[in-house]
Amino acid sequence: MSPLTFDIQINIILLDIEGTTTPVDFVYKTLFPYASNRIESFLREHIKEPEILSIIEQLYRHYQIDKVQETQLQHWTNETYESRLHSAIVYCQWLMSKDIKYTALKSLQGKIWEEGYNKGALRGIVYPDVPPAFERWRQQKREICIYSSGSILAQKLLFNTVSSGDLTPHIAAFFDTGIGHKTSTESYRKIAQSRARNPSDFLFVSDSMKEVQAAHDATMHTILCNRDLRVPELSKERAVAQSFDEIFPDK
Repeated sequence: MSPLTFDIQINIILLDIEGTTTPVDFVYKTLFPYASNRIESFLREHIKEPEILSIIEQLYRHYQIDKVQETQLQHWTNETYESRLHSAIVYCQWLMSKDIKYTALKSLQGKIWEEGYNKGALRGIVYPDVPPAFERWRQQKREICIYSSGSILAQKLLFNTVSSGDLTPHIAAFFDTGIGHKTSTESYRKIAQSRARNPSDFLFVSDSMKEVQAAHDATMHTILCNRDLRVPELSKERAVAQSFDEIFPDK
């Protein structure tokens, strides 16, 4: 592995989660099934809470857009408490089956996962090279930020419960799709603005070529994270790392 360094000072390292800090299987084989299996019981218990009602209203607005193109989508009815509950559950299950990353759905999933983490049924997982990299980058006076399609709550819960110990003290800021979609260049400009920095002060690391390109177009420095050689075709012009051990190693 060759160390990856940059000629100019990088002040902030912005990290994706899925496939970058955390195995994809943990997301798709643990977190998603957990939310899917518990969504009905969770909504039945919490549907009258203002925050959950707001999420359901947001989901209904998304549904009204989706139903125009998705003719097979089951009809949503608000006529009774039970019909609204059933409609919300069915629509959420459909969104999850399509891996559609609506902010409202991610907020709901985060709430469900929160109960799981609090009960000890879930624990966060990161790759082994992540905790020492966080410690190393902090000692190098670099800020660490997270940008994921998962809600900020879900991000904090994951990093707070890893077996090596709470990693959240290392993280200066969390961002989700509330700031914009991860394939939108404008999202990365907004993140930089929120930290009162120029995009060129950032290094963005992700396993998604589209996300890396969007950050690059915003003038962030970028590294494509290619753990387990998951990305078969790579641009020769793109910096690539298989491990965080390659990114700003100790001299």
